[in-house]
Amino acid sequence: MPSGLRIKSPDLLIAESGADLEGHGLKRSMGLFQLVCFGVGAIVGTGIFVGLSDTVAAAGPAVVVSFVLAAVTCVFTAFSFAELGGAIPVSGSSYSYAYATLGERAAFLVGWCLLLEYGVSVSAVAVGWGQYLNELLGNLIGWQLPAALANPPGEGGIINIPAVVVILLATLLLVRGVRESARATAAMAVVKLAVLVLFCVIGFSAFRAGNLSPFAPEGVAGITSGASVAFFSYIGFDAITTAGEEVKNPRRDIPVAIMVCIGVVTVLYCLVALAAIGALSADEVAGRPAALSLIVNRVTDSTVGGGVIAFGAVIAIASVVLAVMYGQTRILMSMSRDGLVPRVFERVSPRTSTPVANTWIVAAVFAVPAAVVPLDVVMNLTTIGTLAVMAVVNVSVLVLRRTRPDLPRRFRVPLFPVTPLLGIAFCGYLIYGTGPGTWLQFAGFLAAGAVVYALYGRRRSALSAALG
Repeated sequence: MPSGLRIKSPDLLIAESGADLEGHGLKRSMGLFQLVCFGVGAIVGTGIFVGLSDTVAAAGPAVVVSFVLAAVTCVFTAFSFAELGGAIPVSGSSYSYAYATLGERAAFLVGWCLLLEYGVSVSAVAVGWGQYLNELLGNLIGWQLPAALANPPGEGGIINIPAVVVILLATLLLVRGVRESARATAAMAVVKLAVLVLFCVIGFSAFRAGNLSPFAPEGVAGITSGASVAFFSYIGFDAITTAGEEVKNPRRDIPVAIMVCIGVVTVLYCLVALAAIGALSADEVAGRPAALSLIVNRVTDSTVGGGVIAFGAVIAIASVVLAVMYGQTRILMSMSRDGLVPRVFERVSPRTSTPVANTWIVAAVFAVPAAVVPLDVVMNLTTIGTLAVMAVVNVSVLVLRRTRPDLPRRFRVPLFPVTPLLGIAFCGYLIYGTGPGTWLQFAGFLAAGAVVYALYGRRRSALSAALG
């Protein structure tokens, strides 16, 4: 069978997930509440605390529409993730879904794109952490890290030490065990949600309707561009499906957790954006990475409130690093089982039931760009890679309904096939909004992935060996 057409059945994927090749499997220790908190932990972070200013710069007060447009794209695809996550409850997420429907070559390229969504976004998120850490230090003790040690080259610095530190802290927690990581993520999710609610209360207390006019200064083009930027704020919700082998009842809990997370986050983002622009004009919010702290300081005429927001941002962004690194390690673990990446990524520690070597390798590789690459350089590439993966997930639902109608599904996409088709269309629309420069970068990235598959993955494929 041609390598690109090698399809691994859902039954085989599920069977393999329950039998770790090293003799030590992952433990099912996460309940629904922990899974929802994990999802919120993976989503809410740099996108809203740091990236809001970039979204406002593109769309103006119509940023609320941009957030809704990005959310609609996520909702359509969330339905598809929910159906596939319940039908194929394994840790490979969209990589495994592509393997079960579109074949090995497509699955490898999806896994390659997930390096952008999970791996590169870890670097982007970690960069934002340093900005708010300095804001917090300034509010608490009146001292900040020198720019040379807190910013990457090109932004007035030499190396971003805080970005490396937060990746190291997340790694130490991840290698201790999924139970400990889940508890920490749950606690951090509660804290950051409380901080954002507090921001909304303060922001709306100083709301001025005049700040919303003109509502869409850049027209539809600005809203579209803003939606593509705002989409970065939603990246991570699909990380819920990477926990398929560590959730107690994955067929029930994964679909529910995805829907709850998207709903809560969308409402919260729209309220935060509206409160921000209502309290401080769009022109003042645009271009200010720590805009939320600035707004609270202005409204309360004190640095205490801004310090609280900065603290929430530090917690929020740290939890995103933790959750997204978790997702990346589980994707690599699934690819390693299939022989498409080196076997070291599938080894699970008998003491902690976690892929320790895998986690440290991921940390080491992505700490480098976090230390030296500016945030805006990686945001657009991360966004287009994620949108491409989401389009594939919608295609996978269409294919699996046709090829395996008998497969047990706890949740089914409503209004099938209209919903996944709309998901594909909206993903394409937001990809268009990223611009020609990003399209070319992404095309080069895909070409590199195809070369890696041809030279390594195709020859070492476990499925190929099994098929003879």
